[in-house]
Amino acid sequence: MKILILGSGVIGTTAAYYLARDGHEVTVLDRQPGPALETSFANAGEISPGYAAPWAGPGVPLKAIKWLLMHHSPLVIKPMQDPAMWRWGLAMLRNCTAARYRVNKARMVRLAGYSRDCLKALRADTGIRYDERTQGTLQLFRTQKQLDGTAKDIEVLQQYGVPFQLLDRDGYLQHEPALAAVKHKFVGALRLPDDETGDCFLFTNALAARAQALGASFRFGVNVHALTSSGERITGVDTDQGPLRADHVLVALGSHSTAMLRPLGLRIPVYPVKGYSITVPITDASHAPESTLMDETHKVAVTRLGDRIRVGGTAQLSGFNLDLDAARRRTLEFVVNDLFPHGGDVTRAESWCGLRPMTPDGTPLIGPTRVQGLWLATGHGTLGWTMAAGTGQLLADWMAGRRTAIDTEGLGIARYDPAAGPAVGSSVPLRPAP
Repeated sequence: MKILILGSGVIGTTAAYYLARDGHEVTVLDRQPGPALETSFANAGEISPGYAAPWAGPGVPLKAIKWLLMHHSPLVIKPMQDPAMWRWGLAMLRNCTAARYRVNKARMVRLAGYSRDCLKALRADTGIRYDERTQGTLQLFRTQKQLDGTAKDIEVLQQYGVPFQLLDRDGYLQHEPALAAVKHKFVGALRLPDDETGDCFLFTNALAARAQALGASFRFGVNVHALTSSGERITGVDTDQGPLRADHVLVALGSHSTAMLRPLGLRIPVYPVKGYSITVPITDASHAPESTLMDETHKVAVTRLGDRIRVGGTAQLSGFNLDLDAARRRTLEFVVNDLFPHGGDVTRAESWCGLRPMTPDGTPLIGPTRVQGLWLATGHGTLGWTMAAGTGQLLADWMAGRRTAIDTEGLGIARYDPAAGPAVGSSVPLRPAP
């Protein structure tokens, strides 16, 4: 079958690989000159199925108020006359209950855990390299209240068989010895030993090359203006280089998916939440992180990527603005210097920001829609890198009508608009246009 994939970020590229491996005629379109040059370019580097959790949860509204008042705040809101932002925010607040948190986290952990297994298999099959490390994640707690608050997360981790360890100071120093000089700042940690790290940009480019070797075509510098359809069937896309026809179209445009789908009457609550990162050259490896750490107070991740330290964080609601805010950089510099004061040279750090495509409940939107031949892979938020391999394999199986390895309940557009998607959990095999 002829398949167009819109977007060559980690989600679109990974889907292209799995679909090309199945023997389909795959073409990926992107406005950038290469793969992974937007949100997938310089993320925090975490592949963290154990840390997969919605931002919306019990107590978050009160925490958000406190965060906004912090000097190094993990949350920034730039008030705008943007109804979409306020609708998204209200929908997120409706998910801040214990019951919704359990449902949403369970869905996310299910997909993220499956994705970890798919990535391991992909790595074994291809030998792909991307500054990967398989040494787990440490979630660091500065207060006893934070440590005690892990009970709800641990309940879900146990439900899905996700390994974890609650560690005191001596325990977490065994895994991150460079924290010895600052151990007095933290009361304990939650370790997720099956989590991994890696450079998403390197991975996506390497996988794009493998997809091309399987026959996939990547067309860069192409602006997609609109999806085209006839009746209830997709026919292709209109671009600045002319119309392109296909039997099936996969929309993997991150935050820009919302506008692309709207003319077809498909409304999805995916909104851009801006994140920042800095990439710091390591000056003393013995004083640098071994893997990934998450500072729970500042919601900042610090990750070892080869001879670099990637520091990522901040949730900023400001629409599609991509300006680099100096205050956000200072927060990232503060955290990495607070944890690893002798590990890297922040004066030589490179700054970046990207737009995370967030849903109000945290779970991405994957699968078919009511428009025959139109598929979604968006809304992964901060977990696109974590969920990429699972999303690609799931779509390949789902499109081919094969039984999926995990339950697809709650992963599609139907959870927001039952009329916009097929029956929950249904398989929709690929077939050519009549």
